[in-house]
Amino acid sequence: MYDHLKGFRDFYPDEMAPRREVIDTMEDAAKRYGFREIGTPALERTQMYVDKSGEEIVDELYAFTDKGDREVALTPELTPTVARMVVAKQQALSKPIKWVSTRPFWRYEQVQQGRFREFYQTNVDIFGSSEPEADAEILAFAADALTDLGLSADDFEFRVSHRDILGGLLTAFDDDVDTRAAIRAVDKRAKVDETEYLGLLTDAGLSWDDAESFDDLVTGGDLDAIAEFGGDDVEAAVDNLREVLAAAEDFGAREYCTVSLTTARGLDYYTGVVFECFDSTGEVGRSVFGGGRYDDLIESFGGQPTPAVGVAPGHAPLNLLLQRAGVWPEDAASTDYYVLSVGDTRSVASRVARDLRAAGNTVETDVSGRSFGAQMGYADSIGAETVVIVGEQDLENDEVTVKEMDSGEQTTAPVDDFPGDRDAPSYDDYA
Repeated sequence: MYDHLKGFRDFYPDEMAPRREVIDTMEDAAKRYGFREIGTPALERTQMYVDKSGEEIVDELYAFTDKGDREVALTPELTPTVARMVVAKQQALSKPIKWVSTRPFWRYEQVQQGRFREFYQTNVDIFGSSEPEADAEILAFAADALTDLGLSADDFEFRVSHRDILGGLLTAFDDDVDTRAAIRAVDKRAKVDETEYLGLLTDAGLSWDDAESFDDLVTGGDLDAIAEFGGDDVEAAVDNLREVLAAAEDFGAREYCTVSLTTARGLDYYTGVVFECFDSTGEVGRSVFGGGRYDDLIESFGGQPTPAVGVAPGHAPLNLLLQRAGVWPEDAASTDYYVLSVGDTRSVASRVARDLRAAGNTVETDVSGRSFGAQMGYADSIGAETVVIVGEQDLENDEVTVKEMDSGEQTTAPVDDFPGDRDAPSYDDYA
């Protein structure tokens, strides 16, 4: 008997069906905005992640030497991969490039609620536009995907910030501050106590008093005061944030957005507007997902300067939010028809099943040589809506028997005309 590995999960049909509905709903929302699906590899060269995040990242990867003596890793995120793909065909791709992908990723990290070592994300990215409308479209897609899943403004919020506001404020306090380390500290603000948080800011180069003043500014959220204190660069970032929010208003996503300058996103490649989605009630205590602008990444991979913005909803925390809000999909697996064969009727039963499938129905038939009673029991167990009984006695009368499982109503229909050109899984058309 073998157990699955810690942090990896099995999904049986009753679990996979609602997961598939969530994935399809999100991808359908992306397709309405013109995002096109891509496929990406499970393995990349480990050096790609080292160059992006430093040698310490290897401890968080499933990294190994393959049989070709190459240092490779299971992909822990998609952004470096899509950056590599853009660089490879940059001149041939029409701008803006709009891609969507749902797939698994792997990180060797502590397993906890909503966080696993194998996890699934739907990544949605726009390359080639620095306009506020691109940021707003990412926010609008995310809002549409969540509302399509049954959530409302009472269930979630997007906490929106701007990395250049944080970076500009930090250097306004001290030119020598390590802004990357300080922004990582801001990203941890809600996860540590105040003393530890201020200590992280001082470790990054601020004095204790400046750390407190910086925190007062960002938590106060007064954009006018922040722009005045931070100078021209911060004022430009504030203007950009306001422009994105104004575009989000026109795109129908502003009601979901709250300005929250303590939202930093810990990854170093973010450059502009960033945001995280949270459960409005606080019951799901961690970020559901996040996204933002990363204008420098394509160039750092050897490509031409290419602005980019994206979002990556993680399915495990998103599913927690859907369950908390009471909108987790019911078991979406269903069978429209079960074609029950009794006696030497396989050829006719198979023809009926084929015609029903051709009309777009989900149809099952017996493949185990079971009795009439066993087939009826199976049809009931899979939730078949309608059972079509093809028996020798029925065929002698040139008909089939049709039973509606919910009502128990049982009628007959001419076998040569069944199912005809009707698409509906209900027998009402034949009554």
